[in-house]
Amino acid sequence: MFDTVKRVLVGRPLATSEQEHQRIIKTIALAVFSSDAISSTAYATEEILFVIAVPASSLALGLSKLVPIAIAVAILLVIVATSYRQTIFAYPSGGGSYIVSRENLGELPSLIAGGSLLVDYVLTVAVSISAGVAAILSIPQFQSAQDYRVEICLAVLAFITVVNLRGVKESGRVFAVPTYLYIVGLVALVFLGLTKTYFGWFGGVHPVPFDAAKAYPANLKVFGGTLGVFVLLRGFSSGAVALTGVEAISNGVPAFRRPESHNAAITLVWMATILGTTFLGVSILAHHLHPYPSKEVTVFAQMSQQVFGNNFVFWLFQLATAGILTLAANTAYADFPRLSSIIARDGYLPRQLANRGDRLVFSNGVLVLAVLAGTLITVFNGETNALIPLYAVGVFVAFTLSQAGMVRHHQKEHEQGWRRNIVVNGVGSVATALVALTVAATKFTEGAWIPLIVIPLIVLQFKAIKRHYDNVASGLRVSDDYKPRRMNHTVVVLVGQVHRGVLEALAYAKSLSPNHLVAVTIVSDEEEQERIEQQWHDRNIDVPLEIVHSPYRELTRPVLRFIDELDARYANDIITVVIPEFVVSSWWGHFLHNQSALFLKGRLLFRKGTVVTSVPYHVD
Repeated sequence: MFDTVKRVLVGRPLATSEQEHQRIIKTIALAVFSSDAISSTAYATEEILFVIAVPASSLALGLSKLVPIAIAVAILLVIVATSYRQTIFAYPSGGGSYIVSRENLGELPSLIAGGSLLVDYVLTVAVSISAGVAAILSIPQFQSAQDYRVEICLAVLAFITVVNLRGVKESGRVFAVPTYLYIVGLVALVFLGLTKTYFGWFGGVHPVPFDAAKAYPANLKVFGGTLGVFVLLRGFSSGAVALTGVEAISNGVPAFRRPESHNAAITLVWMATILGTTFLGVSILAHHLHPYPSKEVTVFAQMSQQVFGNNFVFWLFQLATAGILTLAANTAYADFPRLSSIIARDGYLPRQLANRGDRLVFSNGVLVLAVLAGTLITVFNGETNALIPLYAVGVFVAFTLSQAGMVRHHQKEHEQGWRRNIVVNGVGSVATALVALTVAATKFTEGAWIPLIVIPLIVLQFKAIKRHYDNVASGLRVSDDYKPRRMNHTVVVLVGQVHRGVLEALAYAKSLSPNHLVAVTIVSDEEEQERIEQQWHDRNIDVPLEIVHSPYRELTRPVLRFIDELDARYANDIITVVIPEFVVSSWWGHFLHNQSALFLKGRLLFRKGTVVTSVPYHVD
């Protein structure tokens, strides 16, 4: 039944030989790897206003600083995108900031970069889905569903998870249409909004009517107030979330069709151009339309309703916005499993994350990402602005390390234009480091302290996992003069009552030709002892039967004590415990029987010098 459900949801298995056919073209890759970055145009402007339009300031004063902040963010975007374009050609195997840091800066910086990116991808999913649901709930007809925000977020999360388990190529095809629909709608919003504003085309456009009942905070002033440097820095750090996702293409270069680096670089340029121009355009438009920060209706919804009107076009664009915001999570689904597989191959994460599933995706990474993001959505009640302060620290730490690593790379390789590239990467590294420090300082009390604690803990976990794998490898290493010791073989058959399965297990144990063979049964009273001894006598079984009393009706601990006694009785031996098990034909029938053998095997697994063998007997 499980296999049937899995095939319906995930699809047929794909052979390893089909991996080349799962690579994606540039237009699909733009939807897969750029949806996170492009989607930030829907909330980055709003996040700036949430900071600079505060009670000490005013909406008018905050809007007057919006465009300069947007220009500063756009300049930073150009620097970071240029740096990652160099990374794509220098490290076409993927891995982005982690690989660049590992190859040029050493173990610790690479682990910090890897941990930062993993945290960023989890937050990307949580922020994107919560922002997408917020866009849906901003439509007047859907505002009554506000109380079910978390449930809607989790349902969307489950849908995206299932689609991504089907493969990168298939998920890209599914999500490409909403992505391009949003891009077209966004360009139309900026074009129509600015032409209506500056030239009065199509009847012109009026500013958004201020509604004090919906404004946040409740005592938001329209005019007056002051705006300090500290608040401006906070606003810039909030707007810098527009850069999240820029590194995604460099992490997923192997997913592109050949030539991978060339196609990935072109896609990165497309993404940076769309993101930079539309983000700047939205901010300029907001400066003229005077939207206000609100937790009920997004700034984006206010502007689109003014430009398009409350009609079908507005509805369609809001649904497209919800789609791109939600699908921004798809970027993390493409990159988190791939990056975690690279880190796992290096021995810093569980090796299960390095394995591809039967659809040629790193399905374990997909499931881990879904669980972590779902936890965040639940804890933070699906509120975007509550998650944003956690969001930017990790990604800008990764940006900083990646660009610092590229500086070192250029110094070592001396490829064409290396001096110019060092300047670009150096300036970018300093700029992103300043942004990371600004976010950490200005939003520390709002939640930025969380990644500052979580990332070092993840690095410590990386090191602990690596140490474990190194210890295991050291323990398994074979020296040139190693010879296995000669062993005595003792076989113990566990008996509950005499049935066909037990007789088969006894026959199997004899076939092993052990030095010592004994059967053991655990009884709780004399009546039980007499019954098993009588069965043994009636069947004329020639294997010695040991009786172990367990007055408290336990099984595991008496068996372990008996094996300890055998160890003391026979020197230099290895003990094989044979457990007879009958297997019923229906899957649900297993739930009607005790699973004591399963728990006993789990305990015996950790006992040194002990082998556990199950002898199944199938009951037709």
